[in-house]
Amino acid sequence: MKLNSILSVFAPDESKFFPLLEETAAICATSGALMSELFSSVKQEKIPELYKAIKAEESKGDKITGIIFKELNNTFITPFDREDISELTDVMDDAVDSMNRAAHKVVLFQPETLPESTRLLAEILQKGTAEINAAVGELSNLKKNDKAIRKHIREIKRLEEEADAVYEKGTTDLFQSDIKAVELIKLKEIIQELEKSANRINNVGKCLKTIVVKYS
Repeated sequence: MKLNSILSVFAPDESKFFPLLEETAAICATSGALMSELFSSVKQEKIPELYKAIKAEESKGDKITGIIFKELNNTFITPFDREDISELTDVMDDAVDSMNRAAHKVVLFQPETLPESTRLLAEILQKGTAEINAAVGELSNLKKNDKAIRKHIREIKRLEEEADAVYEKGTTDLFQSDIKAVELIKLKEIIQELEKSANRINNVGKCLKTIVVKYS
């Protein structure tokens, strides 16, 4: 066997991981866009259809996650530490799962109305997942793109702080309103899940920050 052939066996096959991570990030972004559409929809009949689309993205993400973990087990050398690839995959998957749960609760509970805070939170999710998509797309050339990635990370953190403020005001407004108790319980659950989704997105930002610090 030629030396080049031997070395190629041990060389990091980056082509395996970056497209898979980018596909997962794209699923995050698509889910975020669908969430914004769902929570801003004025047509109740569209909500189940949008939830099905979010659920389809979540299922697609689970398949990609499985492929990434399989490749981690089968690849000798990886572009980043296995733990970092695994963590980034996990936190992106968690973000999609949380958005799916929030959308499912809307379909399950069928609230009479969705307050403005839910629309604002879903809009923040859309922006945050778009930042994730952009940042992950820069990872394949990390040393060159580290400043751009850091900018995306800072924006993800800023959006999480904005989500906290919206959540607090939305919760306060909810308890100060005169809606029926059953509706209050439904909306509290939905708002909480949206806020959790924002936290999951921020976890992706934290993971990206760790990768940038270690490898740029």
